[in-house]
Amino acid sequence: MAIILEFIDLVVPIETIRQKYPGGWEGCLRDNADFIGGAVWYDEHLFREGAMSPQAINLDCARWKEIGFEIQDSKDGKPVWKDICVVESMGGGPTLPCEWLIFDWEKNIAYLKGTEPGEIIGPASFQL
Repeated sequence: MAIILEFIDLVVPIETIRQKYPGGWEGCLRDNADFIGGAVWYDEHLFREGAMSPQAINLDCARWKEIGFEIQDSKDGKPVWKDICVVESMGGGPTLPCEWLIFDWEKNIAYLKGTEPGEIIGPASFQL
């Protein structure tokens, strides 16, 4: 599965959410219930939260850090994304290197490295 990218995306592996989010995956879904199908969508591997400005995405990153996620790491002395990845869609790409995401810019999607893109999930996937 793959997720559609739109505007500025904060992407988190669901497995990481299960391990670090207060209340695990169920807690994350509960806390974001009002936004699913709007600014939030997910597939079986990735959770995506969107923003329309750098200021908004910075606040989102700070919130994830506050609840226990490690935002960045260092590789070869350079910063890389760790538990989350911020992506500027429409070909802008990840704002720092992100080793666990694969991008298909023709389709404007991302999927977890080691998986197949398969079905593409976006906001319309959650409409009744």
